[in-house]
Amino acid sequence: MQVTKKQYYSPEEYLALEEAADYKSEYIDGEIIPLTGKSTNHNQIAGNFSAALNFAFKTQDYEVFILDVRLWIPEARIYTYPNVMIVAGELEYFNNRTDTITNPKVIIEVSSDSTEGYDREGKFEFYRTIPSFEEYLLIDQTKIYVEQYSKTANKRWSFREYDVEDEAIALASVQFEISLGDVYNKVKFTAVAEGETADAT
Repeated sequence: MQVTKKQYYSPEEYLALEEAADYKSEYIDGEIIPLTGKSTNHNQIAGNFSAALNFAFKTQDYEVFILDVRLWIPEARIYTYPNVMIVAGELEYFNNRTDTITNPKVIIEVSSDSTEGYDREGKFEFYRTIPSFEEYLLIDQTKIYVEQYSKTANKRWSFREYDVEDEAIALASVQFEISLGDVYNKVKFTAVAEGETADAT
């Protein structure tokens, strides 16, 4: 699938193209936007978090999805692929498609320099239109830094940030805690000033 010029597609056209494509794309109100390649840090962080969630939820009524499961946001007319999603209870599939859900409780995104602004503002705004959505984590892949947004009431959200001085992240909407060391396990940060790399611990 090649998208070389700005063109508007129906959701049905997007899904047909997506099924035949060699790479994933987002659909934003008629426009198809190819997803850029993920870094090793991005992959490692998403994998670390999802592995810890799956282990913690073995006997609980939560399901964890990573990277390949699509999310449909009807109010914004968006199909997207969050890095990690937590669903409580029964899955709600869109149009009986088992590759597309509509009811995440928690969404976790690993940001990069190119996506940070959109992840924090654009995506978060769209995610807030989802009735089941209660918590958002934005994880930096270039340093130890996490932003947490938790719903406290209708149209009200609390904010907390975590950095190297903190030991663990506690989710507010589900009973789960993970150390920052586990989030960033085996992640390598580039020391720009020194031109070296260092392992996160």
